[in-house]
Amino acid sequence: MDIIEKAVKVLMTDGIIVYPTETIYGLGGDALSDDAILKVYEAKSRLLGKPVSIAVSDYDMLCTVGRIGPREEAFIHRFLPGPVTVVVQSRSCIPGILTGGTGLIGIRYPSHPVAIELISCFDSPITATSANQSGARDPVTPNDCHVPYDFLIDGGKLPGIPSTVVDLVNRMIIRKGALADEIEAWLSGTE
Repeated sequence: MDIIEKAVKVLMTDGIIVYPTETIYGLGGDALSDDAILKVYEAKSRLLGKPVSIAVSDYDMLCTVGRIGPREEAFIHRFLPGPVTVVVQSRSCIPGILTGGTGLIGIRYPSHPVAIELISCFDSPITATSANQSGARDPVTPNDCHVPYDFLIDGGKLPGIPSTVVDLVNRMIIRKGALADEIEAWLSGTE
């Protein structure tokens, strides 16, 4: 059994994994399982009511969890896959706990091959929050992942620049990170 198969097996039993992305290490649990989601919140010591993003492996999966209109589609095709989290209206399949009661969901479509293969093999979205305690330093190596987990995929040292979080409903950047200048230009129509 290879490392991806082992990670998928953990996800299928509501376990929590640490996985590499093109930015930092993520803490992954089945994004459609209340039990797994609660484990992620507990592992991070994150307050319930604070939203948690999810990760998908392709555009079709993204459309099954978020409402994508023409404006969102244009942005996604320009910047994803990549180090960007898009915030869009969530679909009813998304547990309300992940949206923090806002009806909006942050979605990552990473470009890291391990993350894509993992989510694709699991065939369902996983949580995409950082593998650290809430407010702690971003984890760029496995040794930085100071949270409880059931399985870790070692991707070596990662770049460490967090994703830019873009609210496509309100057309604004929530958190600047990778590609922030290009995204600001796109949002303002100057790109």
